[in-house]
Amino acid sequence: MKTIVDEVTTLRRHLDAHHLGKYHNWAKGAKFISKLPSNVRRWKAATEEVMCTLDRDLKERQPLERVVPYSAQAFRRLSIEWLVATDQPIQSFQHPMFIAMLNMALCTTNGLHILGRKVTRTELMNTFRNHLVKLKAIFAVSC
Repeated sequence: MKTIVDEVTTLRRHLDAHHLGKYHNWAKGAKFISKLPSNVRRWKAATEEVMCTLDRDLKERQPLERVVPYSAQAFRRLSIEWLVATDQPIQSFQHPMFIAMLNMALCTTNGLHILGRKVTRTELMNTFRNHLVKLKAIFAVSC
């Protein structure tokens, strides 16, 4: 005795295995797109093949960093926020090195590239090492 199953996937597998020719004739006459598992696998394989060739040729664009236009009010606000966030003394705005850094930053046309922590640490260590070498050369006593 055969049992009747009401699940679509089971019926599709049955049609795919036992009534493939009749189903294709009916689908063609009814202008119906076949949803049989073998046909779906074939379409997915063809689609993946097309997608693989597209993926190989396409490259993801990196978004450009947007440079915010300068305004005195925005600079003033960001300066105060930086002062508070980094717990700097108020006098740091008048420090000659801070002013020199800002003057250098004003000359850029494509925005600033801020160093990361690792690079900053390496630069500090190299500067300190070079300073020690210079001091050693100054205090070197020849016998």
